[in-house]
Amino acid sequence: MLGRLNDLLGMIKFSHTLFALPFALLGAALAAHTPEGWQGRPRDWLGILLCMATARSAAMAFNRLADRRIDALNPRTAMRHLPSGQLSVASVVLFTVACIVAFGASTLLFLPNPWPLRLSIPVLLWLLGYSYAKRFTSLAHVWLGVALMLAPIAAWIALRGDLAWPPVLLGLAVLFWVSGFDIIYACQDADFDREAGLHSIPSRFGVRKALRFAAVCHAIMIVALLALGWSYPLGWLYFVGIGAAALLLVYEHALVRPDDLTRVNVAFFQVNIAISMGLLAVGVLDLLI
Repeated sequence: MLGRLNDLLGMIKFSHTLFALPFALLGAALAAHTPEGWQGRPRDWLGILLCMATARSAAMAFNRLADRRIDALNPRTAMRHLPSGQLSVASVVLFTVACIVAFGASTLLFLPNPWPLRLSIPVLLWLLGYSYAKRFTSLAHVWLGVALMLAPIAAWIALRGDLAWPPVLLGLAVLFWVSGFDIIYACQDADFDREAGLHSIPSRFGVRKALRFAAVCHAIMIVALLALGWSYPLGWLYFVGIGAAALLLVYEHALVRPDDLTRVNVAFFQVNIAISMGLLAVGVLDLLI
């Protein structure tokens, strides 16, 4: 059982939850920090953690199910758990259903705030729908960006029961951050996607132009983070963190060139984890001091 669970978590790359979770927690911290002091019940914070983990796990498992035949044809993904036979379709279906049920149950922790439960189905449908986006649109990267954009917005709604500009601006930063690094990641499959009839910005415009699109997305991310700092408002430590994030993004783009994609995984995972965790740290510290 432990071995099977380890395979399932490996299939969905559970460690990549660190991409979105810090922004959900930062959105929650912004919502909880008020002139009267910190608000929010322990169960609300537990609910945010559980909702993030189960929703992402359901979406990733469903993605592996939807793409299993495509993955089998792509040399880069042929050894994933489903195409290689390490996991059965039935076990992944069962895991996906369990995560969906757990996600719905986790929203009950926010009661008497009814909005997380009310919004759980449309949010989940959007997350699952991403798995089919590249079959009909080159903007699948933006679809994924919107999916992760929902994390800080949903955390704010869960704690406050309303919506305001701070989580929207933070969500926009996440949207363009994710869209940018997903475009970079998709450059690895530009030729395969083109031959298989799948849609992506690299397969449509070429790797060189795709990397430029990614750079524009990341520039917009920095603008959105600055707008958040001015509108909330946040202090000097937060703006220092934005400067550090901007430098990391420059480094990320320096790692990847149109004629050399060998360091995409370093740019995709290590640099972006540093950005998300770093912004959470400086944001929370700024609120505390």
